[in-house]
Amino acid sequence: MTKAMAATLVLCFCVLATVASGAEAAANSISSCLLSNGVRNFSLPASPSFAALVRSSIRNLRFALPSVGKPAAIVLPNSKKDLQAAIRCARSSSLAIRARSGGHSYEGLSYTTENHVPFAVIDLMNLRRVRVDSRSGTAWVEAGATLGELYLALGKYSNLSSSSSSLAFSSGSCSTVGVGGIISGGGFGLISRKFALAADNVLDAVLVGPNGDAFTRESMGEDVFWAIRGGGGGSWGAVYAWKLQLVHVPRNITVFSLGRTGPVQHIAKLMHKWQYVGPYLPDEFYVSVFIPTGTSSNGNLSMSFTGQALVPKQHAMSTLNQTFPELALDESDLSEVSWVESTAKFAGLDTVNDLANRRFEQGSYSKSKSDYVRSPISMRDVVEIIRYLSNGPQQGSIQLDPYGGAMARLDSGAIPFPHRAGNLYSIQYGVSWQPSDNDRADEYIGWLRSFYAFMGSYVSKDPRAAYVNYLDLDLGTNDWTNATDGARNGSVIHARSWGESYFSKNFDRLVRAKTKIDPGNVFNNAQSIPPLPQH
Repeated sequence: MTKAMAATLVLCFCVLATVASGAEAAANSISSCLLSNGVRNFSLPASPSFAALVRSSIRNLRFALPSVGKPAAIVLPNSKKDLQAAIRCARSSSLAIRARSGGHSYEGLSYTTENHVPFAVIDLMNLRRVRVDSRSGTAWVEAGATLGELYLALGKYSNLSSSSSSLAFSSGSCSTVGVGGIISGGGFGLISRKFALAADNVLDAVLVGPNGDAFTRESMGEDVFWAIRGGGGGSWGAVYAWKLQLVHVPRNITVFSLGRTGPVQHIAKLMHKWQYVGPYLPDEFYVSVFIPTGTSSNGNLSMSFTGQALVPKQHAMSTLNQTFPELALDESDLSEVSWVESTAKFAGLDTVNDLANRRFEQGSYSKSKSDYVRSPISMRDVVEIIRYLSNGPQQGSIQLDPYGGAMARLDSGAIPFPHRAGNLYSIQYGVSWQPSDNDRADEYIGWLRSFYAFMGSYVSKDPRAAYVNYLDLDLGTNDWTNATDGARNGSVIHARSWGESYFSKNFDRLVRAKTKIDPGNVFNNAQSIPPLPQH
């Protein structure tokens, strides 16, 4: 070993030792602070429960690897008071704050940090209470509740009611997603074409800000209330609870899931036709497309359609056969179920009661990206897209979700989520792999990025849009170097590269809201909204 190599190793060891010793000191500091404030539900790295708690809500296993930095503490508040104390104690211990509700951040931003900054995870899983007010058709839901827990509560209430309709909430299909996380990014789901996004249906909120103070809609002001409903998580504070506007759906609705197989031309024909159907169906209808990569042993490709209609089966059958005869629907493909039963079905659960299971899935190693399509892609180009997919790794896929309906009738600035009128559908690109294939992770991610580049001429431009709930750090990142990193000159310009992809013209208003609620940039991550520099 040369002297230069030895010196480098000594330097690296010293840096790592300094980081380790700093994390230990921070852990001791936050522990003392929490205990003095009556908070006892927390875990430190030396605790036997620590590793399990850290992993408990990690859905993307890329961020469970040993090389990914771990928090100096994980705090599990049981009340609003605990949450306030957790934020104050993290600040006083010079720890960055990561608030986690369900752990579904595609890039792990709710439980990791960048640049080796010491941090604490405030996991909201114990803040999961749901209070339904049937008279007003609203619910207060704590931010750590999962969608499954919310849907189950609404289903139980509806079963006790004599009403001809059921209470529902417009949000996503994955039952283990945290309410706090999905609303903070918008919250698209199967009834969004009828009732708009989750964030469009928020009436009030309790936000705990950077100093541990609690704000309601009235006290935080309309700009901040606007920002927290779709402006991305981790920028504004930690939402303790949301007041939601519930909606009424029929007692029984129609659902279907069906697969189709065939050569490239057949699959392309169905995808091409769907573009002229999915976004234009009546608001009560949702029909999405899922196409995995690769081919079967006989060279055929597969695709599947997921459908839901807030109408009786015969009505749904008639409408779909008229608008999409190529789908060749049979009456046996459709079934009538209650709305809460549909949420369990589309979450991949066996029973409605499984909606309460926060950890039914194992998680996977994955990478995702997203796009928006504003003009139908030609048949010739769809054929090329399907060919590209046919040559991809077995674990790749695209999902097409129809927009239009109520979503398109709201102004693009109603909330930070801007993808309204003019957007036909969204594309979610994904690739996943097993632990045994971790040595090929770069290969899988490289394929996804190359496919995304290939799709560039077919999707939105200037900017090329993306959905913030499908976080993608390839779009650009901040470069905060301290737990609390005040804005620097150029921070806003730097963030605009990815911020306008997610938020379009709403980005500047988000910056102003950030400057109002958190001018010191206490709540920051790799893609948080920066405040304006303070002079």
